[in-house]
Amino acid sequence: LRHQALKPVVHTTPESVVQALGAVQSQDYLGAAWALALRAKGVTLADVDAALADWRIIRTHVLRPTWHFVAPADLRWMLALTGPRVRMLMRTYDARLELDAKVYARARRAMTRALERDGVMTRARLGVALTKAGVPASGQRLAHLMMDAELEALVCSGPKRGSQMTYVLVDAHVPPAPALSRDEALAALAARYFASHGPATAHDFAWWSGLTLGDARRGVEAAGVVDRLLSSPPTADRVAGAHFLISNYDEYFIAYRHRDAVIDPARARNVGVLTSAEYPHQIVLHGRVAGSWRREIGPARATITLKFHATPAESELRALMRAATQFGRFV
Repeated sequence: LRHQALKPVVHTTPESVVQALGAVQSQDYLGAAWALALRAKGVTLADVDAALADWRIIRTHVLRPTWHFVAPADLRWMLALTGPRVRMLMRTYDARLELDAKVYARARRAMTRALERDGVMTRARLGVALTKAGVPASGQRLAHLMMDAELEALVCSGPKRGSQMTYVLVDAHVPPAPALSRDEALAALAARYFASHGPATAHDFAWWSGLTLGDARRGVEAAGVVDRLLSSPPTADRVAGAHFLISNYDEYFIAYRHRDAVIDPARARNVGVLTSAEYPHQIVLHGRVAGSWRREIGPARATITLKFHATPAESELRALMRAATQFGRFV
């Protein structure tokens, strides 16, 4: 909890949280923004939107094949390190989607021309531009073409347009940063992960980063973080006052291969994915998952519905009411 900056809260800006955690999973944009707000005093959804619009934080595909928030200075070296592994996972779908190196190259050229002309474009508009350029792009095929461009550090997130995400050219908005050797990058990523997520294991780091276990161990050794490793999950001690409403992909939950310290294994399946009986997000009491919640956002109010594993104490319920009020102010 301390390393993850959940208790106590020490940050004051969205970018400070992202810099500290290294990368924050963000395919659920609202949930990821809430994860930043839980770790930064007074931060609202509008503050996160502004940080994205000003490129103080970047949203792109990096680490595991999903979206993450990363710091601009980390974008290129992280992509160089983890991008090849993401591409390996993409290859499974390339043949089915009729994608190969030539198609990807043609799509990158067409995207570059379109974004040089228009500056900021939604995915839908980029899909139209690609199709006009002779690269049919819709559905899953468009998603893979965009992911390829992100992994190439060609495009990244731009400012939101209403509820729509946009793309821009990386070189137009993200300042150059020194390149790192592979060994330097492994050490840098390991150091960042264990400083912000430890105690953890090399298996946890491999899961979070998407690297092979061998590369994860090399990073651990190079970074000298052995003292922050555990050979087995920690005991499930209760932490007084650690009560939160966390989002479905919060780093506190999602960033570990083994999650027994946070959630009862009987309440999860696969790699800690919640069972179908749960709502999408997690209630945390005393540092442990104690139920689930869902959100409904209207024009004037946010409604939160809670589902507990066991009846909470009055003091716990009051703490969650305060957390719900904080979420309402956030949105």
